[in-house]
Amino acid sequence: MIYFLVPVFNESKNLAELANNLLLTLPDQEKFFVFVDDKSTDNTVETIYSLFPKNNLKVIEKAENAGPGDSFNKGFKWVIEHSTNDEDKVVTVEGDNTSDISILPVMLANANMGFGLVLASVYAQGGGFDQTSAFRKIISFIANMTFRALFNLKVLTMSSFYRVYSVGLLKRIAAKFGDLINEKGFICMLEILLKAIKCNPKIIEVPMILHSKKRVGKSKMKIFKTTLSYLKFLFSNYQKLKA
Repeated sequence: MIYFLVPVFNESKNLAELANNLLLTLPDQEKFFVFVDDKSTDNTVETIYSLFPKNNLKVIEKAENAGPGDSFNKGFKWVIEHSTNDEDKVVTVEGDNTSDISILPVMLANANMGFGLVLASVYAQGGGFDQTSAFRKIISFIANMTFRALFNLKVLTMSSFYRVYSVGLLKRIAAKFGDLINEKGFICMLEILLKAIKCNPKIIEVPMILHSKKRVGKSKMKIFKTTLSYLKFLFSNYQKLKA
């Protein structure tokens, strides 16, 4: 089984294209869609129900807006509780169509060859950005280089939502650390990556072009707030996750 885990917040305008991409990809695979809605104020939830098959769909509606980290944690927990095979895969994607679904067959092929974590990487050879400000590129580059150096990381991309996890790896992370994710904001992707590395999976990166032009509306990530969360995370977790 392939579980698609999608955190969403006010993404109603992006969902039709997302549904088309996800429903058409991997036509011979059994797919299940898990959406976690972060207390949207538009008709995101209703739109999800109208676009995805009810028998292969779970929508988790949160009582309050608590950020993507909280959404991922709730979604991962649901998958772990309902998956019956450690070889099942969880594909985490953006709700705004910036994840390049065309590379998913390659990502899953790697996952099926024993890689417990497959990362879509804009920094791997062949990856990149189709439309992103120079300031945002610089901030992303500095953050990636800093955390790679401090935590001795071999991967190039640490913050992308777009990944493939094996359910077995997620179970090992939960067994070792309790909650898979404690951080509420976008730093959550770095947190679970560091925890995953402590469980010694095989990891590989697949080059991806980040398609910002496919997004309707603005990114939900606030650069200043996210930068502060990275610094706070570093001071709070450096010794614990480096050991």
